[in-house]
Amino acid sequence: MMFRTRIPKLLTLVKKMASVPVPKNAIAKEAVGKSAAALIESGMTVGLGSGTTASYFIAHLGRRCRKEGLDIKAAPTSSHALKQAQKEEIPIIDIETCISLDIAVDGADEVDPQKRMIKGGGGALFREKVIANMSKEFLVIVDETKRVAHLGRFPLAVEISPFAYMATLAQLRNKGYSAALRQDAREGHYKTDNGNYIADVQLEFPCIHPEKDHENIHSIPGVIETGFFLKLAGRILVGFPDKHIEIID
Repeated sequence: MMFRTRIPKLLTLVKKMASVPVPKNAIAKEAVGKSAAALIESGMTVGLGSGTTASYFIAHLGRRCRKEGLDIKAAPTSSHALKQAQKEEIPIIDIETCISLDIAVDGADEVDPQKRMIKGGGGALFREKVIANMSKEFLVIVDETKRVAHLGRFPLAVEISPFAYMATLAQLRNKGYSAALRQDAREGHYKTDNGNYIADVQLEFPCIHPEKDHENIHSIPGVIETGFFLKLAGRILVGFPDKHIEIID
């Protein structure tokens, strides 16, 4: 009798969940992820990006591997991307034996008209940049909200060594950058997959010369890499809420 009384409540809950609208940017992200997965061909070695948009790409790529017999090998850019790829049954390449990849697919936090980008909101910027740089093409997938006239509103992630990190932060601030050490709600200082820290830098907006800021920040001993991705992007796929895709060559 108790089980029967719960059924109407359960049905009401299911109806409420079904009626919750899907965010427009989620629709755009899935559409662009699916479009990117459709570009992958058998025999390719593929770099797998990190973040929400990249996760849609990995999901659709895995579906193609299982249903179409797509024969590829992948190199994930983070532990999270690795776990998802394994769940999707995507074969993983030994990155330590690999010197180049056919293509890498990843998202971005901001992209300007010159294809300059800020990445690193997910904390995987170092591995993402290594994978992008070793790939014959770096295919960028974003929803329309990530396109900007100028970089700089989104904080710049800077990966730094834990060794003497306070001195590194001080030198960032001495150069005029507002820097805060990223925190993890459960473990204190956020640590990357490489065991390093992330300093989130609020740039002066608009960031007109990201190349100079990159060089200025990268010159500090203790800085491992910045979230500026410059002269790396190939094609950029932009997804929209109506599911249409715009390609920027």
